[in-house]
Amino acid sequence: MRSMVQIEEAIKELRFNENPPAAADALLGLAEEVLEHWVTARDMTPTTESREGFRLLALHRQGAKGEPAFNACRETCRELAYYYNLVTMQSDHPETDSRAEMMKLIANHLYLFVGGRMQVAELGDFCCSSKPIRLSADNTIANNKEI
Repeated sequence: MRSMVQIEEAIKELRFNENPPAAADALLGLAEEVLEHWVTARDMTPTTESREGFRLLALHRQGAKGEPAFNACRETCRELAYYYNLVTMQSDHPETDSRAEMMKLIANHLYLFVGGRMQVAELGDFCCSSKPIRLSADNTIANNKEI
């Protein structure tokens, strides 16, 4: 399993130009790795099962057990699966490029939510705002300026 930093870079660098279905497969795999990190951090073994045809959804379900606030990213996972289906089942559609780009944005959103949640446990209790992380970063910057 790649590190979270490596996953972030892979999401940024992913291009759909040559083979959209293959790139969609890779992006879905990256999203699964993000959830594997979450599940592993909770001292569980990531499931190999699928839910509604997607391992991503099974991983989300596993990761949400005992963590009701983690359900904040359930629709993100479902939306990622939706765009995956659009890109892979209709790769010759005129809107494939925009659909692929949307899939990439959604995968990045999942990465940011899970990564933030791993840093700040309360992230997502009311929304997926990263305010606690921003406040922490602002305090770090302010403290460094005083030095």
